Parts: sequence; C-alpha cells; structure tokens
Amino acid sequence: MSSNTAKTQQTPQNENSLASSLILFVLMMVLFFASLYSLTFLTLGNPWPMAACLGLFALAFWIPQTITGRSDSAGEF
Repeated sequence: MSSNTAKTQQTPQNENSLASSLILFVLMMVLFFASLYSLTFLTLGNPWPMAACLGLFALAFWIPQTITGRSDSAGEF
C-alpha cells in the first residue's frame, strides 16, 4: 500500500505569512525606537531613562529570537 500524500515541507518562504512578519517587524522597531527616545530624558540625576532604554532594547532583540522562535531558522535552507 503506497500512499501518495504530498508532504508539505517547511521552508523559509512558507514559514510565516507576510502580514505576521510585517506586524512583528513593526512592533520590534517601535520597541527599538522607544528605547532610543527614552535617552532624550537621560540626565545625571535620573538613571531611569537608561534603565528603560536597556530594557526596551533587550526586549526588541529577545522577543523575536526566543518567543517567536526566529533564532533557529538560519540552518533551514
């Protein structure tokens, strides 16, 4: 009994839809630019804008690499 069912192979082209990739990109860029914007409030007496900058900057890179699982897609070609 031979089954001729077509198996769909995950490739980088069909892994994510364009809309979800764009939404994720826009959200991460908002986090990144918010981290840069927080530096405009930085003074020697107020360290909290730098803490916000570091936190937002870390989230902008950590979320796509860990939560969305994009860090392990380099070897899929």
